[in-house]
Amino acid sequence: MKSEFPKTVHPVCGLPLSLHVVRACQAAGISRIVVVVGHQADSVKEALGTDVQYALQKVQRGTGDAVAAAREELKDWDGDILILAGDAPLLKAETITALLELRGSSGCPAVMLTAFLDDPTGYGRIIREPAVSGPIVRIVEQRDATTEEKLIKEWSPSVYVFESAALWPTLDRIEPNNSQGEFYLTDAVKILAADGGRIESVVVQDASETLGVNTRVELAQVTKIMQDRIRLAHMLAGVTMIDPQNTYIDADVSIGTDTVLLPGTYLQGCTAVGNSCVIGPNTLVKDSKIGDGTTVAFSQVVLSQIDTEVKVGPFANLRPGTSLGHGVKIGDFVELKNTTLHPNVQVNHLSYLGDCEVGANTNIGAGTITCNYDGFKKSRTEIGADAFVGSHSTLIAPVTIGEGVIVAAGSIINKSVPADALAISRAPQEVRPDAARRFRSARKARE
Repeated sequence: MKSEFPKTVHPVCGLPLSLHVVRACQAAGISRIVVVVGHQADSVKEALGTDVQYALQKVQRGTGDAVAAAREELKDWDGDILILAGDAPLLKAETITALLELRGSSGCPAVMLTAFLDDPTGYGRIIREPAVSGPIVRIVEQRDATTEEKLIKEWSPSVYVFESAALWPTLDRIEPNNSQGEFYLTDAVKILAADGGRIESVVVQDASETLGVNTRVELAQVTKIMQDRIRLAHMLAGVTMIDPQNTYIDADVSIGTDTVLLPGTYLQGCTAVGNSCVIGPNTLVKDSKIGDGTTVAFSQVVLSQIDTEVKVGPFANLRPGTSLGHGVKIGDFVELKNTTLHPNVQVNHLSYLGDCEVGANTNIGAGTITCNYDGFKKSRTEIGADAFVGSHSTLIAPVTIGEGVIVAAGSIINKSVPADALAISRAPQEVRPDAARRFRSARKARE
């Protein structure tokens, strides 16, 4: 990956790569999950959280050794053990369920997932006896395969279900007799088959489920496939996408019916969009909630709450802590931060409100700003309901503007204003008759 971060925490549609694997297991009904960690273990634990157990593989000595590292965590477990790689985020819960059901119904000591590729270069090949149709007798890694074995198109995605009573004794018998000097989990299949155990398989129909990630190129490939799945699910649930391939939705996003997503829309993190909204074009919404009937165009919304029938944009920036009530209108080049606007407030043009609360039905004129930072601390501005703040006003916090107040355009307000008052703060206007003509004459004389 050529990264300072472990592979398993790189994001795929808003979630750490390996968290997709964990969730697939949980969706298949598996409640006890052990994640084997090694390199940068703390980063992996932070990414995957506390819903799983962890086992440490102190020295990376192969897949068989990795499974053995989980033995202590599972010493009290008597039942089936699913083993799968943490870098294959596309594996579906239905596929895992099929493996578990086959293990239970067949009575085999182990079952495994297999797949077919026209070019399985780099993957372990499935060896059957008799060839093609017989039971699985072993798996040979690419680097250890003969020329003839490399022609086999069936390969192992490294997904297994072992009966616990068969797994642990078999692991003890694995030896590092390979070109890498590692303990291969694939040798467990060979040992069990040699002991007379029948190894059966589930052939995955969609080979994309088995794709792993080892490079940034492969990360992009699995992300595209995951995106396609997410978009398909939302469209089938009643969401319209004008150009799906230019619409990007993270795994934990929820979207209501009859909402329209326009090209260039990015819905990220734990965003929830209501019914009958229009989002986009060219809009980013992250970790925010958007109520029914809201429109957000050409804008950015981060860690914000938006109520119903709100209009945002174009070119608005809603920063963390913004809360907009029903019917609020936010226009072009407006920036809000840690600000609450109650129902039907209008901030239509070229304004900045930071650390502010505005009462219902108030109008904020173009070019109005709250001066919330004095170089040492942030202070709040409180504006009451039914107020009118004229264009190009400057409100120097901390300050309170009462209900029904009118602030005259161009005013600088640094003292609180009581309800229903008119506040005006301007330098006196001076008019000098004929001064403009004299100025032009003087300039012409110099030329």
